[in-house]
Amino acid sequence: MKTPPDKGRPPGKVRIIGGRWRGTRLEVADAAGLRPSADRVRETLFNWLQPALPGARVLDLFAGSGALGLESLSRGAREALLVERDPKLAAALQAAIARLHAEDEATVVRADALAFLRAPLHGRFDVVFVDPPFAGNLWKGAVDALAPWLAPQAWLYLESPAEAAIEPGSDWTPHREGRTREVRYALYRRVADGADTLGPVIDGPPATLA
Repeated sequence: MKTPPDKGRPPGKVRIIGGRWRGTRLEVADAAGLRPSADRVRETLFNWLQPALPGARVLDLFAGSGALGLESLSRGAREALLVERDPKLAAALQAAIARLHAEDEATVVRADALAFLRAPLHGRFDVVFVDPPFAGNLWKGAVDALAPWLAPQAWLYLESPAEAAIEPGSDWTPHREGRTREVRYALYRRVADGADTLGPVIDGPPATLA
């Protein structure tokens, strides 16, 4: 499947939208493929996720600016592991964590995300964010490698080009999704063997942002 190259330059800063660090701005470096999720997309996503965040362990693959992992901590997650390959972005993440005094909660791993997933050494996670650079077509490789990292009924967030048909497979059931002109963003729940699911998981029409 072909995906379009990332368009435009990243904004200079993104803000944490809710929780204890609400309003804090995170620096966004000018790096190839970096495309932080828009504020309105993240606000919608975290409204969906909020009940699952308190006490959760979060894995933010392709962390970039760290907006997803750090927003999770701001809203009550217990721990966030942020994986970023680019050394400049990884250093910016470390600086942001230090500024927030979050060293006991957030860990940055400088590594290629797909290589990192081949050695599951960090336990199991309740929430996983997969929002890679669009040009790399990395969604399938990441999702296929996730199983050893996941809690029984983990949540998975995927962000992809608006026209791309990215689906995580039969191990996941859709919860909510939305679109803007540029991206599709979707939240899934893992189907654990013998576990009770949430019943009807689509409780309304997909959200659409202009």
